[in-house]
Amino acid sequence: MKVGYARVSTASQARYGNSLEEQTEQLTAAGAEEVKKETFSGRTTERPVLSELLTKLRKGDVLMVTKLDRIARSAREGLNLVDDLSCKGVAVHILNMGLFDDSPTGRLQRTILFAFAEYERDMILERTAEGKARARATNPEYHEGRKPKFRRAQMELAMRELETHTYSQVEKMTGISKSTLIREKRARKAECELAARAWETDSAEAGQLSMKDYKNQNIDPERRLLKVARED
Repeated sequence: MKVGYARVSTASQARYGNSLEEQTEQLTAAGAEEVKKETFSGRTTERPVLSELLTKLRKGDVLMVTKLDRIARSAREGLNLVDDLSCKGVAVHILNMGLFDDSPTGRLQRTILFAFAEYERDMILERTAEGKARARATNPEYHEGRKPKFRRAQMELAMRELETHTYSQVEKMTGISKSTLIREKRARKAECELAARAWETDSAEAGQLSMKDYKNQNIDPERRLLKVARED
């Protein structure tokens, strides 16, 4: 039996030709008698639909996918999966790569093609890292990852309001959740404690400064503590 497997991580993948509908159409056109569908991130190994499908495949069956990354997070993982299925007598048909079975030709073909896939993935990661490095060097405001939901000025205002209001009141006033306010408050408290320890310890330089002046120097407290620890 020819069984297709279609997977997307998010609904936005439809923009790149990877929607469940498009994958299903391609698999059906290639001969799949049944198509299993799943919405799950490829970064995790917890893909329940795929896991269940793999346990039901029997000798003579064919697992069909549109691309390798639908069933594996890396070329190495894909090669291991295809090897395991081949040992059970199950062939794997990756539409943009070909049919992989347990014949000598099939084993040679998948080893070569998967090696190229791994190489391509490494090149993409390398180019991505280079791009991030250039962005950090040329853009002082570059921030990797999700941008902060609230501007610094908004958070400063919220912290000032907490001096005379409760968390619930400030949440209603600013729209910043209570949990976010608590995390910010704790982070600032920890930063102040760290700065105080550095100021007290580094008497050679900070002993002649007030705590307020010490903070205004924009000195990294954690770096100063490490410096003092090395000197000790």
